[in-house]
Amino acid sequence: MLKIDTSHHNESWQDLLAESIVTPEFLSGIFVIDKKAVKRVADKYPMRINPYFLSLIRTPGDPLWKQVIPDTAELDQEIFLKPDPLGEEPQSPVPNLIHRYPDRVVFMVSNQCAVYCRHCMRKRRVGQGDMVSQNTIDQGIAYIRSTKAVRDVILSGGDPLMLGNDRLENILSEIRNISHVRIIRIHTRIPCALPGRVDDVLAAMLGRFHPLYMNIQFNHPHEITREAAAACATLADAGIPLGSQTVLLKGINDNPEVMLNLMQRLLQIRVRPYYLHHADPVEGTRHFRTAVETGLKIMRHLRGRLSGIGVPQYMIDLPGGGGKIPLLPEYILETGPRTLKVKNFEGEVFTYPL
Repeated sequence: MLKIDTSHHNESWQDLLAESIVTPEFLSGIFVIDKKAVKRVADKYPMRINPYFLSLIRTPGDPLWKQVIPDTAELDQEIFLKPDPLGEEPQSPVPNLIHRYPDRVVFMVSNQCAVYCRHCMRKRRVGQGDMVSQNTIDQGIAYIRSTKAVRDVILSGGDPLMLGNDRLENILSEIRNISHVRIIRIHTRIPCALPGRVDDVLAAMLGRFHPLYMNIQFNHPHEITREAAAACATLADAGIPLGSQTVLLKGINDNPEVMLNLMQRLLQIRVRPYYLHHADPVEGTRHFRTAVETGLKIMRHLRGRLSGIGVPQYMIDLPGGGGKIPLLPEYILETGPRTLKVKNFEGEVFTYPL
């Protein structure tokens, strides 16, 4: 375990953010790194590692290190990797709002995060200048109000929980006052990456806007600490259903046993595994991408070893705005007029009567 100062538990979340590592100079005081190489990467894709998440890194190159320490592999250019492969910008009728499916919108209310993940699918936006303003938020709320088909609003970013309680409450109030909006969801990494942000005051405020759901990104069992578990308990106790949107990442969690351990531990802290995302073809993230067969192998391993409530859907997001589709291991071997020939999670073959 690295000797990193962990005497931050009594600091406010704002203080911890203010102490984040954002330059290679500060990073080089803790780790042996190539400062010039890290600077080249951070100049294009900003870095931020708050002291809490930094303290979880056990050794250089471990799964948490890989998620937050800039790597020159991010600068590799490959022709099929795009800054916006999912076509979010063309599906934005107003700035910072994506309307891909008829009944729901993704509304980006922040472009800041507690840590800047190197695998982020919005690397082109996060930490890059002042893309979110009161004006863009007002435009987004006006669009939702005028678009009667929208029943489900997903607050995303960046990370919505980077906003102060008052500003977040104002946004939630505006949305909840729109009669055709039925559900509000928040996509966040804060309970994992900066759990000190979550307290009873935040949870009580969020609880006033039910039905409100929250999806959190947990990618590795080492992220499930006492603090993260307490943050999730605070939210769950406020009646907020919690899900996890894990990203399949090479060298981090692309191992069936690691993923099984993660899903088991998520259930223990009352976070239901929701999606396992295949890493998107985003510029600067090629070194994190696995083969689809790797994900299918993991799904075969989870099925039967984990109760159904703990098995996520394995999803790919189609380029050009085609939306998400689930990928499933093949269990049906043969379809006859009266029987199915199928195999179970252990590979045994059975005949099922129709």
